[in-house]
Amino acid sequence: MRLSLFLMMAVVVGGCAGVQQAPEQAVRDLAPSSKLRAAINVGNPVLAARGTSATNGDPSGVSVDLARELARRLGVPVELIVFDAAGKVVEAGKSGAWDIGFVALDPLRAQDIAQSPPYVVIEGAYLVRENSSVKSNDEVDRPGNRIVVGRASAYDLYLTRNIKRAQLVRVQGSPLVVATFMKEGYEVAAGVKQQLEADAKKTPGVRLLPGRFMVINQAMASQRDRPAGARYVREFIEEMKASGFVAQALARHGVQGAAVAPAGDPQ
Repeated sequence: MRLSLFLMMAVVVGGCAGVQQAPEQAVRDLAPSSKLRAAINVGNPVLAARGTSATNGDPSGVSVDLARELARRLGVPVELIVFDAAGKVVEAGKSGAWDIGFVALDPLRAQDIAQSPPYVVIEGAYLVRENSSVKSNDEVDRPGNRIVVGRASAYDLYLTRNIKRAQLVRVQGSPLVVATFMKEGYEVAAGVKQQLEADAKKTPGVRLLPGRFMVINQAMASQRDRPAGARYVREFIEEMKASGFVAQALARHGVQGAAVAPAGDPQ
């Protein structure tokens, strides 16, 4: 994807200081209320974490950094709207509750929201009990296996299309997946690899299956009926990858197991 000339001339690694302000139509599209309303999904630990006293109660993470930088370029304040699940972000976007959001690329979601090229690539993984007979990802989709997954998450959408013999059990939000898996005695839990790894460390008697069952391309979303804004968001994300901004944000927030997405759009 080719960056517009004004963005290419503006690339400055890290802080991106001195960048030319966005075109007026992009500002109107992305901040119609004179502020940038950014939906932040704290249900995905790769993207964001809930606010603490150290952050004055504001969420933190790579998606927050991107939202703040975009608002700076638009010349408007940012309002961070916190959600605990990607599906809730998408639903709220349908009613125009936010101007930008951060969710995984998916063809079903593309029917309702505009999506940028990906900025971060993460992995979806499976968690099972230590004594489970399931040893590999290709053994999950078998009769009798029940897979717990966050409703309307990228993993739910992917597994809905691809699981043929196992049964999907949907819960309200990815943070509830492992707790439900353990409490109800289900066979498999599915979700962000980093989240499952963290849950496994504090949950005795479980293990992650080797490898991954899907690659998740995380993108910035905007409203479909605002084309100038969507175009600017696509160019902005490409520059944030090329300039090193995304890589530095991942390092700053201590995110491991995620990689900066390559240039361009896999779709």
